[in-house]
Amino acid sequence: MKENGVVKALAALAQPSRLKTFRALVVAGQTGLVPGVMAEQMDIPAATLSFHLKELMHAGLVTQERNGRHLIYRANYDVMNEVIAYLTQNCCQGEPCLEGNELHCDC
Repeated sequence: MKENGVVKALAALAQPSRLKTFRALVVAGQTGLVPGVMAEQMDIPAATLSFHLKELMHAGLVTQERNGRHLIYRANYDVMNEVIAYLTQNCCQGEPCLEGNELHCDC
């Protein structure tokens, strides 16, 4: 992932409601969530949630799929992992920090 994409993703997450929304979608997994459920669970007005979802989609962190009359939103794990990989690419002074899928930095 290029630096501009990482900056865009981090900027999108640098707002409490968007961070909360993204984390809810990560927890929901591949099933995803519809906006009505998200708005109710997080006590966010639908119009506000729509704005935040649009920002997360623009950053590539969230995908949207139409299923009949419903829109299903999902966390984009590939982009999330690319951001994490970018941030940890040179940690531990260039030494491998990953054991399995877990980051183990002792630097």
